[in-house]
Amino acid sequence: MADISEQDFRLAADEAIEQAERALLALPGSDDFEVERQGGVLQIVFEEPTATKFVVSPNAPVRQIWVSALSRSFKLSWTGGATFALDGEPLQALLARLVAEFLNR
Repeated sequence: MADISEQDFRLAADEAIEQAERALLALPGSDDFEVERQGGVLQIVFEEPTATKFVVSPNAPVRQIWVSALSRSFKLSWTGGATFALDGEPLQALLARLVAEFLNR
């Protein structure tokens, strides 16, 4: 578990998810999906090519942000500031890659 208090984790996770939301909305072709954020959880909703939803949520007990997408689970650890990454890939880059993969771009 990362050495960060629950309160600091929640602040960092909220900032990371907010940054991810802004980055997703700036992607080329962002009109191909909707981005919804409620209660600290970010959802990326697709109608085409099939109705699908990616879910990005903080998991405070383990101090990670979890991404459920493409029938898989990705668990990103805190790396400092508002940065969460999986194997060196930051949240924003992971989401951009997953969206592109889903949309076959």
